[in-house]
Amino acid sequence: MDIRVHGRGVEISDRLRSRAEKRVSRTAKYFDRVGDVDVEILEETNQRIAEHRFRVEITAPAAGYTVRAEGSGESAQVALDAAADRFGANLRKLHDRLIDRHRGSGKKGLNLASRPAEDDVEPDLQEIVRVKQFVMKPTTPEDAAMAMDHLGHSFYFFHNAETDLPSVLYKRRDGRLGLIEPS
Repeated sequence: MDIRVHGRGVEISDRLRSRAEKRVSRTAKYFDRVGDVDVEILEETNQRIAEHRFRVEITAPAAGYTVRAEGSGESAQVALDAAADRFGANLRKLHDRLIDRHRGSGKKGLNLASRPAEDDVEPDLQEIVRVKQFVMKPTTPEDAAMAMDHLGHSFYFFHNAETDLPSVLYKRRDGRLGLIEPS
């Protein structure tokens, strides 16, 4: 496992780099082969968020899924500890779900008859500020739900292996999941 520590808006000391490598390698004990881990440390310049001035994002592939965790705090060390704890919890959760699925108890139903919430923002006021591109391999909705949970996102765009259509899985306000597919 290769751990890459880098900063955006902050200088990374050798002590902080060593601490990040030690914390992340300790949390990755749940999988034999966790891929290359990316640890990004950011410092916000906004003075109104002084207690959350530093933010740490940890991202790594594990067992075919991308595991991601964030942490924030008044210092880089506090943010790193919070992110590493969440990263370890996410890895543990992925490990447990994969074991449950293998044993046959991981079947969860999805709420397929739901509608997405309408957006109140006018279309001419919106602008695209970032474009992401990624490779989509066919995935079942249950696997997409697991991936969405591990990424910590409220939606997940994927190629549905069951219907062979692009689909969006999202969390509803009531906590259940919705699935959007083209007709």
